[in-house]
Amino acid sequence: MRRILTSLIASALLCGGTSLAQAQTAASKGAKDAAKPAAAAKPATPAAKPAAPGKPEAAAAAAAAGGAEPTLIGQFGTWGAYTAMPNGKKVCFALAKPSSSKTNPPNRPRDPAYAFVSTRPAEKVVNEVSVMIGYALKPGSESTLEVGGTSFAMYTQGDGLWIKNAAEEERMVEAMRKAAEVTVKGVSAKGTETTDTFSLKGLSQALDKLAHDCKR
Repeated sequence: MRRILTSLIASALLCGGTSLAQAQTAASKGAKDAAKPAAAAKPATPAAKPAAPGKPEAAAAAAAAGGAEPTLIGQFGTWGAYTAMPNGKKVCFALAKPSSSKTNPPNRPRDPAYAFVSTRPAEKVVNEVSVMIGYALKPGSESTLEVGGTSFAMYTQGDGLWIKNAAEEERMVEAMRKAAEVTVKGVSAKGTETTDTFSLKGLSQALDKLAHDCKR
């Protein structure tokens, strides 16, 4: 399932990025559930204030919304809080793009990267962290997410990343709430190394807003 979602995200990016978030949310849930049944799956979906079209974030949010119209319910620092109702099931997620991105070798082309923290009440998924890396990852490779002095191994599928050990996800989210930034490292199918840094300013407030809104 998670693999299917990851494929959806990749397709969204290739089609212009407007459905990036939709694909990402789908990928996050499908790929992780299929390849890592023990891992907790969490969705990302917007639904309170229509996202502005034309912006990359809006495209990502639309993808995360699983085809439903995402609603921006608040902007907190670099993180947008969204809700959506794909197939009548509420999905909530926080979305941000990197504050800086580097490739080695330098200046290698890639699609935009996005980080998501998703909650899908119908699936009992809360604060699932996933990253849409913006390129096809090297098959079988592992990526890392570094935050608060701790490095977490990330499972890779297509162009998506999810925490490898689901039991550590709550600890990772708590570290993200307290830290200033998070760094995600990956390797593309062509061997390019990438380093994306996301500011965590506003994430805690965005998650609190979503936790409140997703109860309704």
